[in-house]
Amino acid sequence: MKIIKALFTCCMVIITMVGCNSKKNNAGWPQYKGSDANMHYSSLTQVDTNNVTQLKLAWQYHSGGVDTSNHSQIQCNPIMVDGLLYGTAPNMQLFAIDAATGKEKWKFNPFDSLPGSKKTFFILNNCRGTTYWTDGKEDKRILYTAGSNLYCVNALDGKLVRDFGTDGKIDLHDGLDRDVKDLFITSTTPGIIYKDLIIMGSRVDEGAAAAPGHIRAYNVKTGKRQWIFHTIPQPGEAGYESWDDSTAYKFIGGANAWSGFSMDQKRGIVYTSTGSASFDFFGGRRTGNDLFANCILALDAATGKLIWYFQTVHHDVWDRDLSSPPILVTITREGKKIDALAVTTKSGFIFLFDRTNGKALNEIIEQPVPGQSDLVSEQLSPTQPIPTAPVSFMRQLFTEKDINPLLPDSSYKDVKKRWASYKNDNLFNPPSLQGTIVFPGLDGGAEWGGPTFDPASGLLYINANEMAWIIQAVDIKSIPVKRENYAEAGARLYQANCMGCHGPERKGSGNFPTLIDIEKKYSAASFDTLIQSGRRMMPAFKQLDLAERNAVATFVLNQSAQKNKRFIDTAAKKDDPFKLPYTITGYNKFLSKEGYPAIAPPWGTLNAIDLSTGQYVWKKPFGTDPAFANTKEPTGAESYGASVVTAGGLLFIAAAKDGKLRAYNKRDGNLLWQVNLPAPGFATPAVYEMNGKQYIVIACGGGKMSTKSGDSYVAYALP
Repeated sequence: MKIIKALFTCCMVIITMVGCNSKKNNAGWPQYKGSDANMHYSSLTQVDTNNVTQLKLAWQYHSGGVDTSNHSQIQCNPIMVDGLLYGTAPNMQLFAIDAATGKEKWKFNPFDSLPGSKKTFFILNNCRGTTYWTDGKEDKRILYTAGSNLYCVNALDGKLVRDFGTDGKIDLHDGLDRDVKDLFITSTTPGIIYKDLIIMGSRVDEGAAAAPGHIRAYNVKTGKRQWIFHTIPQPGEAGYESWDDSTAYKFIGGANAWSGFSMDQKRGIVYTSTGSASFDFFGGRRTGNDLFANCILALDAATGKLIWYFQTVHHDVWDRDLSSPPILVTITREGKKIDALAVTTKSGFIFLFDRTNGKALNEIIEQPVPGQSDLVSEQLSPTQPIPTAPVSFMRQLFTEKDINPLLPDSSYKDVKKRWASYKNDNLFNPPSLQGTIVFPGLDGGAEWGGPTFDPASGLLYINANEMAWIIQAVDIKSIPVKRENYAEAGARLYQANCMGCHGPERKGSGNFPTLIDIEKKYSAASFDTLIQSGRRMMPAFKQLDLAERNAVATFVLNQSAQKNKRFIDTAAKKDDPFKLPYTITGYNKFLSKEGYPAIAPPWGTLNAIDLSTGQYVWKKPFGTDPAFANTKEPTGAESYGASVVTAGGLLFIAAAKDGKLRAYNKRDGNLLWQVNLPAPGFATPAVYEMNGKQYIVIACGGGKMSTKSGDSYVAYALP
């Protein structure tokens, strides 16, 4: 009898094991960053610390649409559902491929769905992912944004779902409770699903002529708007009194949930983080604390009603958007489990809250900061909220001792002289006519890839940038206006509208490209189309009339034919609410004359923090700047995209400029494996299992920081 019982038990164990394996046979990556919690976590264990060195290329898929002349990119974290992998190409085509082989099943081109007259104005945007929805039966849909349209595509055959919105799409210009038809709007990050709703944020212009960043929910079957949350409150709404100008909601833009969402499905709460109000670097037209800009928001997912909020920066003039949405975590305090959310910031701070009520789990102090600006009508907040724990995951001041010691002597002296000429002694020094060192920089600290959380250990992982930037304001009135010809008017209009991104000498700044020799790529007609439609990071300048656009073209394209023609400024008579008294000289990294970072390395780090205790478990430079590949110590490098952590003990991350995919031991940070990618992977990997095999997939689009552009997705697996 005992033998029979033992055999029965053994059989049950085998059946159970087979059943578990069957359930894991197609363990997917069903949504952006893996789950509603936004943790970037995979429970798969086939690839582990013992065998990760055996990983080999399983397949490579070329999505097409690469544009090397314009530094095209792929920032997409692909999703995997029912054996199909969904992603986007550099030219915004959507595709489905076999997740085991990389073989293409179908491709959807959003350009083809537009009327002929609108094809000219199709705006290419970066796309960081797609959204999947199903009714649990035969209705399976992929929703994603290309240009200013949210498209709904049949997940099985790649055809538009024509009964969604207007012929399969929604124009994001519509339904904002304000006329923004001539303003730039798109979405770089996918929406999130709650029952039959898709909840959407947006990317808008960061200049003065910006659409509001209101959050909207649409019925995923019909495309009908179900609710809206005004991130720039209207009369009678919470937060309205935080704007000194009672009419700000009519013309101020931004405060947009551009980085995405997380969702507590059980409680029906959607969480998001918002960006700054526009214009990023001057708030004289938007005095006050500017709710709900720079906020963590908890909203009722069914209705859009506000549950709680916290503002991380008051009256932001540093472009300190919350660069990624909250992640939902569970931590232990005094032996008790707490459902919490964590938010990482460009400034290096981590905010931790009880996700149900917004109670801070680490004390936050309103700390006095410099409250004066040399920009007329600017009114800064006298305090800013500073969390007491964990300590910042990066340096927060650029002191003299932080000047890059790897520079040649002459460059070191030049950087030191320039460093001394700028405002540099406080994290919250405002932009100035003198010039201000913005550090942590405009790209963080933490960036849009967001943090990663391991629920098994309670560790939070952050890849951080440590690059200083310079923001210098320019008084528009100092730009001379006189009886002008087209070339002179074009130079003035360039300074007022374009210099903030492309720099005073048209050489480019930050992530914005040079305009030198652009006349070799654009005719007068195609350049005019570009100004009106925008492209990727460039918004549309529909506030410029034909004469102004022609003047800008004359200057930028070096058109000798009409440069001496008299310019008559008809726009000067218009009452333009978007015209500001200040612009900036560009989004300028603080670099030496050779183009090297002015600040000492590390320029990028990888950090592991125990959220329950606030203690750092390990920290190390991440990536290598190719210009300093032979230095004794690794320099670290800027990174865009994020990591994925697995139950197999691994942390996978690409993201860095040096174009490698790396695997670290998640417990101690030791590098276990790395491989060169066909182009840098400025994206977040996806991890899934298909037919009993675990895959790690990364989009290799390159393009940022003048790196090689690519069009491929590559998958790695054990042999």
